[in-house]
Amino acid sequence: MENSMEETVEKKTDVVVKGDAALKTQFLTTKDKFHEFVDSGWKGPKGHKTSDNDKPEEEKETSVEEPETKKFKVDPEERNKVGKPDGKRIRGQNKSRPHTKPNAFDEKRLCPSVIQDNKECTYGDKCIFLHDAAEYMGSKLADIGESCYLYDTFGKCAYGLSCRYAKAHTTPDFKTMENAELIKANEGRETVKNSLKKELQNQLRKRSVAFKKSEEYLKTLANNKDKTQQLGNDPTGEEQRVSTEAETQQASQDKQPPVKTIGPLTDEDVIKLRQCEKKQVDFQDKLYLAPLTTCGNLPFRRLCKRFGADITCGEMAMCTNLLQGQQSEWALLKRHESEDVFGVQVEGCFPDTMTRCAELINNNADVDFVDINSGCPIDLVYKKGGGCGLMTRNRKFEQIIKGMNHVLDVPLTVKIRTGVQEKCNIAHKLIPEMKKWDVSMITLHGRSREQRYTKLADWDYITACSKLASPVPLFGNGDILSYEDAMKAKETGVSGIMIARGALIKPWIFTEIKESRHWDISSNERLDILRDFSNFGLEHWGSDTRGVEKTRTFMLEWLSFMYRYIPVGLLERVPQKINERPPFYMGRNYLESLMASQHAGDWIRISEMLLGPVPKNFIFLPKHKANAYK
Repeated sequence: MENSMEETVEKKTDVVVKGDAALKTQFLTTKDKFHEFVDSGWKGPKGHKTSDNDKPEEEKETSVEEPETKKFKVDPEERNKVGKPDGKRIRGQNKSRPHTKPNAFDEKRLCPSVIQDNKECTYGDKCIFLHDAAEYMGSKLADIGESCYLYDTFGKCAYGLSCRYAKAHTTPDFKTMENAELIKANEGRETVKNSLKKELQNQLRKRSVAFKKSEEYLKTLANNKDKTQQLGNDPTGEEQRVSTEAETQQASQDKQPPVKTIGPLTDEDVIKLRQCEKKQVDFQDKLYLAPLTTCGNLPFRRLCKRFGADITCGEMAMCTNLLQGQQSEWALLKRHESEDVFGVQVEGCFPDTMTRCAELINNNADVDFVDINSGCPIDLVYKKGGGCGLMTRNRKFEQIIKGMNHVLDVPLTVKIRTGVQEKCNIAHKLIPEMKKWDVSMITLHGRSREQRYTKLADWDYITACSKLASPVPLFGNGDILSYEDAMKAKETGVSGIMIARGALIKPWIFTEIKESRHWDISSNERLDILRDFSNFGLEHWGSDTRGVEKTRTFMLEWLSFMYRYIPVGLLERVPQKINERPPFYMGRNYLESLMASQHAGDWIRISEMLLGPVPKNFIFLPKHKANAYK
């Protein structure tokens, strides 16, 4: 009897590891058995095992409904190929990831003039693309599916013959079909706003855009600086007072009308909007999807809106890149029609560029608020004085906030951390100052820059800061992965909750919070969510090969978070905590196990179910080396 008890304890010890989430013992397994099961069950992109007859005997006994797990497995010969010295596991971040990624997966590409209803090619004989539709269709990669989401939704696919679902809307003589009824129904509909117009881009590149309000504010900064220097040379201040009076008198005589005096004159023409008169946003008791670099793209935000997110925000955009008219940076400001309360987040470290950028956004984008990123911890941003660096540069921070407020007609919000050093919180000193600077809302992430994700967020500190911030709304952020976590956060007195990693791990968290329940979502439902993401991605990035592979890449980046979700039905203790690792386990069906794998090769398999096989030259390098796929 004693021996059998010892054996049982040893078996559990082999499977359960400190820091892992608590799962029901019948689902736990070892790494080798898990990978063996996932590999043996894979049937390719077109299908996967789900029936009990396809499962091993051991799996039939332990399975209840569905499975899930993690995975890392590389053959000994492959270890040297992916750069594993001495067979050791690669660790750390992929900081040296190449910035240039393959963007041409087709051996031969069709000329855009042919795609656009056989328009005349402006390059003539010098064009490097194909103009023969039959030749292109003969060399084109195989279609992924029988129906095209763009054609079925809008009645026309803008990618024509180059679409990877072209059979759905192409005639035998290679003409693109159109659905007149759907086109008429969508006439005048603007699904995405804030695109960069070519005219504005050219003006930005030539530096011919006028920033009147910004220059007005920056002149006051320069004047204040000059006055400060003069006061240093004249301790009594008498000379400065006399000169100021003379300047004021002269200015009143030479003053020109603030606007052209032709036509009716309104208050807005001559009076600057006060803070209370600006467009207002009700931030109280809202669920806010955090601005997430890479993963917080427009298709992902559409999913979160569907699950109940109240406020969405674009990915962090660099103010200097926006001012230069970079297309890739302006793409981060795009807004979908479903995003009813939408803001953009900008990063910068100087009052002049941030103020001009705010005016540029105010005049050329449809947003409900603008957010200043003062919480970004990455070295590239911090060492230049941006992100978290602003928290230690009060003078510049004040000038930036006041300047942006001067030019904006919408609320200005700020996202900060507890501080820079781990045991030296400074947010409580900044918050009273930001109230004086007329910030409309503050978001506080309960961690410092140095801490990153090594410890839990400090919600006690967030509680204290929310009291200091009143009546300015303060949102708390950190470690929300269930409705119970959200309820505890609301008890601290914060105005609302921002959710970041929790939304990446399970985007249906917004539904759970609003309905106050744990959702034991099935693997097929999760696959449907990924299918919707792929459709939204094809609409946003394109249904040609380039768009398909871009959609796949962003899906894989998301799956690097989503695999951490553990189904509610498998947990010994509900809810799952965000700092607990998923152990290796067998779920309730094959698909659930596949979705639990931490191996990038298995994420590729999931993407192939939705977007077809990956091209030969496809490479995926996630942020962590252990998950690389080559």
